[in-house]
Amino acid sequence: MTISAPIYLDYNATTPVDPSVVDALLPYLREHFGNPSSDHAYGYVAHAAIERAREQVAALLGAGPGEIVFTGGGSEANNLALNGVIAALRERGDSRRGDTRRRDHDPGDHVITTAIEHPAVLQPLRGLEARGLRLTILPVDGDGRIDPQQVVDAITPRTILVSVMHANNEVGTLQDLRAIADAAHARGALVHTDAAQSVGKIPTRVDDLDVDLLSIAGHKLYAPKGVGALYVRSGVRLAPHIRGAGHERGLRAGTENVPYIVGLGAAADLAARRLDVFPAQLRALRDALHKGILAHVPDAQLNGHPDERLPNTLNLGFPGVNAAALLARIRDRVACSTGSACHAGHAEPSGVLLAMGRDPALAAAALRLSLGAWTTAEEVAEAASVIGAAVGEERR
Repeated sequence: MTISAPIYLDYNATTPVDPSVVDALLPYLREHFGNPSSDHAYGYVAHAAIERAREQVAALLGAGPGEIVFTGGGSEANNLALNGVIAALRERGDSRRGDTRRRDHDPGDHVITTAIEHPAVLQPLRGLEARGLRLTILPVDGDGRIDPQQVVDAITPRTILVSVMHANNEVGTLQDLRAIADAAHARGALVHTDAAQSVGKIPTRVDDLDVDLLSIAGHKLYAPKGVGALYVRSGVRLAPHIRGAGHERGLRAGTENVPYIVGLGAAADLAARRLDVFPAQLRALRDALHKGILAHVPDAQLNGHPDERLPNTLNLGFPGVNAAALLARIRDRVACSTGSACHAGHAEPSGVLLAMGRDPALAAAALRLSLGAWTTAEEVAEAASVIGAAVGEERR
């Protein structure tokens, strides 16, 4: 089968907006334009729409509506979580997890994270480190996982927060967040997770994970770009991210983006309704893609945990091939990514893959293929053939 348009296999980068999400948000661009803070009928309609969306996001996460704060995206949610909780703890010297590690109201000055976090976590933490925060970055194993014992070993009486992503954006590896949270909470530290890649793809319930803060990016689950949310467990205090009026519990001043918040709510509701079948469907297609590529390139190497991995994510290294050159060869037929920075036709080795212990040459030879709601079996077969042929051509 020949497919004229490029096959889209970059759902971890962004998802198309689901048509039902578009249908839900359009009335709030056309008819229901009121300011949700206005004390009249137009404002009441907009305000009610936001609160309905808050309920939908909360339901997907197993949270309370009052624990959801809307943001301008996943990166902002991460920044609000990291900067907000640390500033609040330094100001007030307390935490939801009690004072088992605190003395004389000392809030501590230490944060733990991992070497494979998204820049939207690592860069804010580096900024805080430059202002005096002590930062521990834990290494990962060859599958991209940390052992919860590493948290136990790294935590100190001065640890404020542990921030560990739920699923890695490049290789899809899942972390044992519940065990990590248990280790952190035993010493009074709070736990944040960047769940941008997992929410909507697998069940992601805040009580199952026992996290205190969880970040969502709308455009990773079929909502528009430019909207996200932060789950803040009841009792956890944050300093405001944007100061001004009292929007979003006083944490993010500014008139709310009603249409996109409605879109995020609709996407969350859609995700909740299809989670019973969606992961298995994605996994079957992903595994068929893997098998198809191996039929053409038997030495392709899987990056990421073989089992504890997002059902839609396949990261493969092709020995002896430059990923940027391979991507350039296939981009008119298959849209995917290297999972690393590309400059002047050369792929820099992925920092995630290097942290997993991959040889730099193999780390620069990897493609990330991520599937989604509109991926078909025919597209998977075609993509495997295209990628296999292109690897062969690159090796000649």
